[in-house]
Amino acid sequence: MLDLHATRPYAQRLFSTSQNLQSESIMKIRNSLKSLKGRHRDNRVIRRRGRTYIINKTNRRFKARQG
Repeated sequence: MLDLHATRPYAQRLFSTSQNLQSESIMKIRNSLKSLKGRHRDNRVIRRRGRTYIINKTNRRFKARQG
C-alpha cells in the first residue's frame, strides 16, 4: 500500500508553489514589443539592464519583456 503520510510534504510543496504562481502575474516574453505596446494606453517602454520591458503601473497584468 502507498503511505500517504510519506508523500504528503512533497504534495504540500507542489501545491503551495502552484498557488503562488497563480497569485502573481506572469510576464510575457516576446521577440517584438511593438504590438504589445498598444494593448493599453498606460503601457510604457522601459530599458533596464540591457533589456527592453513594457510596464503598466495602473493595470499590472500588461507586463512584457523582449527576448
